[in-house]
Amino acid sequence: MRPVLGIVSLAILSACQQPAELKADHGWVRLPAAAGRPGAAYFTVHGGDKADTLLAVSTPAALRTEMHESMKGDHGMMAMAPIKDVAVPARGTLSFAPGGRHVMLFDLGPRVTAGQRIPLRLAFAGGKTLEIQAMVVGAGDAAPGEAAK
Repeated sequence: MRPVLGIVSLAILSACQQPAELKADHGWVRLPAAAGRPGAAYFTVHGGDKADTLLAVSTPAALRTEMHESMKGDHGMMAMAPIKDVAVPARGTLSFAPGGRHVMLFDLGPRVTAGQRIPLRLAFAGGKTLEIQAMVVGAGDAAPGEAAK
């Protein structure tokens, strides 16, 4: 009788689980240290009930964007390579953060300055597009939420 009760309880709890929605947050952009160099965008994606794939990230603040991933290359040196798309697991978390996945922002507009927010548009294979506002920080400034070093 106990095994049946446990299975029934598990089924009831599963039915009560809230649906997960694909969303993104914690967007921020680091300005380049030298004019003319690309900036970088970071954010977190939270997967919905179904797995999806992030296909592209864009912003009207830059002429071109590319998703990249940093990794250790030959002789322990860091290397960076473009990535075409990134899987977003169902109910999982996907981070774009310094030292890992990030979005290169080429030819940022001259009016993009530290302290303002710019939109980032994330396009997914499932057809959904999300827009988040990303805080812009200077090249040597701490990331939003971090204490100054």
